[in-house]
Amino acid sequence: MAFVQSTLSVPTSQLQISQNVFNSTRNVVKCLPVQNPTKSFWIDSPDANPLAKEGSTGLLPTAADICIIGSGITGVSVAYHLATRFMGKEPLKIILLEARDFCSGATGRNGGHLTPNVFFDFCNYKARYGQQEALKALELENHTAMGILEFISSQNIAGAVDLVAGGHLTAFVTNDEFLRAKEDYDAVKAAGIDLSNVEWLSKEDMLSIYGVSFPGARYGGHNLWPLKLVTHLYNFAKSNLSLSLHTSTPVNTVERNSETTNSHRWKLHTPRGPISCSYVVHATNAYASHLIPHLRGSVGIVPTRGQVVAVRASTSLDKLSGRPSWDANDGFEYWFPRPVASSLEHPLYILGGGREAESHFAHGEIDDSKSNKEVAQVLREFLPGLFPGKFERGTEPEMEWTGIMGFTQSRDPFVGPVGGYDASNTKHSNFDGQFVAAGYSGHGMPRAFACAEVIASMIFAEFHGTIWNAPKWLPHHFLTSSLADQPDA
Repeated sequence: MAFVQSTLSVPTSQLQISQNVFNSTRNVVKCLPVQNPTKSFWIDSPDANPLAKEGSTGLLPTAADICIIGSGITGVSVAYHLATRFMGKEPLKIILLEARDFCSGATGRNGGHLTPNVFFDFCNYKARYGQQEALKALELENHTAMGILEFISSQNIAGAVDLVAGGHLTAFVTNDEFLRAKEDYDAVKAAGIDLSNVEWLSKEDMLSIYGVSFPGARYGGHNLWPLKLVTHLYNFAKSNLSLSLHTSTPVNTVERNSETTNSHRWKLHTPRGPISCSYVVHATNAYASHLIPHLRGSVGIVPTRGQVVAVRASTSLDKLSGRPSWDANDGFEYWFPRPVASSLEHPLYILGGGREAESHFAHGEIDDSKSNKEVAQVLREFLPGLFPGKFERGTEPEMEWTGIMGFTQSRDPFVGPVGGYDASNTKHSNFDGQFVAAGYSGHGMPRAFACAEVIASMIFAEFHGTIWNAPKWLPHHFLTSSLADQPDA
């Protein structure tokens, strides 16, 4: 049988170039999400977002114990974890605020993957932070995936959230990428981690099985409908807490409460009126610096626009060798097929990436009402080039959208009290009772749920006047309090 060699529509070996561009990114003007974003498959499919306009009209509550800003995977997961801790204990009033529609930020615009890292970049982490920290970075992602899967199982909602256990494939499009992955794999094995679920596939194997002429690695992974997962997490939290959601309610400022008769520390100002509260959780990812000025610019969190298309294969799923999710080119591109009723059906693929086509890798881009023409072109050419004969060239996507991610210099999130050090080693105080979990750098689904658990546990400990103890799976370098000790990226 004759095979056609794969071709790539995107430049390769861009990781260090991207890092250099990020480091030179100037301060981005503080901003809220734009009000006319592109239409996302996850959000704008029929009946996908029943909570879209929840709490957007009527009277706004004037006080709460905790205000959570942001209704994506992080903000709603904080509410979920608070529910699991406070359930049946003290009455607690929580308000969840969203500038636009429910879950309309990055979570409602991402690639739909739930694949924890198994070994990639381990040597880099080990060199920067030590072996134990590198292992914890892997453990946190496993903890996230297991926690989400356990929730889905306990609620019997696998079908409702389109959960697919199709595994994951990484295609190595350069020899350097392959050799780094092998080095990481060997280092993780040497550290005592069981990697028996990882299968290395030669170029010939990949060509024979998948029609892709690059070597690869196959391991466990899932994909799902992120917005539907977040909706179920919210409904669980609301059924176990005094929780209210208010969409179309951006927070313009957070100020210390000057009212002497008010026991709440903070006052949040919104166009619909002020809200007083004792705790504030910043779960706004790319937009965190709007309310936390010291997280602005490359020392903090840089908004970065991602672009995604939904494109139909020109052949049936059985000829595409199953339902794994994929990534390639150092993770710049990522894709998976949506579930189909029959293996003879032509599946719809969700493909994201193409930032390499922009000279600045979309760093500093804050507007998800727009898309980039160069990125659009390479995305249209990517799957037809990689899978010759299985995607028709020139076919327009069924949908195309953008979303704003939050990138950090280390590519790891900031988790913990807002007071502390920023990435330039400057200490910031006077934020007592405010917490942040943001800056996932395009890798939020396998990390946000666990980072939200950390924030909920910190609030729970402070609420009860007890000492907070870090979970064993939490990398110390994620914590805002540790930033002064971190090496440069």
